[in-house]
Amino acid sequence: MGMGVSVREEIAKRAAEEIKDGMIVNLGIGIPTLVANYIPSDINVMFHAENGVLGTGPAPNKGEEDANLCNAGGIPMTVVPGASYFDSTYAFGIIRRGLLDITILGAFEVSEKGDLANWIVPGKIVSGMGGAVDLAQKAKKVIVLMNHTDKHGNPKIVTECTLPLTAEKCVNLIITDMAVIEVTDLGLVLKEVKDPYTVEDVIHATGAKLHVTESVK
Repeated sequence: MGMGVSVREEIAKRAAEEIKDGMIVNLGIGIPTLVANYIPSDINVMFHAENGVLGTGPAPNKGEEDANLCNAGGIPMTVVPGASYFDSTYAFGIIRRGLLDITILGAFEVSEKGDLANWIVPGKIVSGMGGAVDLAQKAKKVIVLMNHTDKHGNPKIVTECTLPLTAEKCVNLIITDMAVIEVTDLGLVLKEVKDPYTVEDVIHATGAKLHVTESVK
């Protein structure tokens, strides 16, 4: 199943609900980038980019790009009042000190223990792991946004990851086109099911055991 724009936007919108006032948040490349578009105006959040900005703003309008301002993915961006610039060493210092409240990442696979595989598919060309290892290990909360299954219909939520790991036991919440799943000490807990899917659909599309509570939304 290919991802329509609306599906990506839906996932990003749901992720934005996890962001509270005053947080410092790092958004990964891909769907996570879209999360910034759904932060309510009354919520003050400082977005962190590992190339050296705290306080990144929305994408600039066409023709208003600043050649010196881009995010960690090289995409033009803007900054908000109160933003600051620093070198990437300092940017990683902020990550490694555990100062990020949330990091929102994409993934190829997540295991039932919350292991994350998101930086390389063997045999494919890769630009490098970027900040993913540090972000996954050190952020106070790690949220993964991804398709529930890959383009061949295979589960991306699995008992054990088969791809090289980015970090172990780091993911707290998984938001997909089908569901919202929390990683707990007891395993994976199904919190929400998206229309038009059913609980059975989600269980069927998940390659690991899901705990379904009474309070599934």
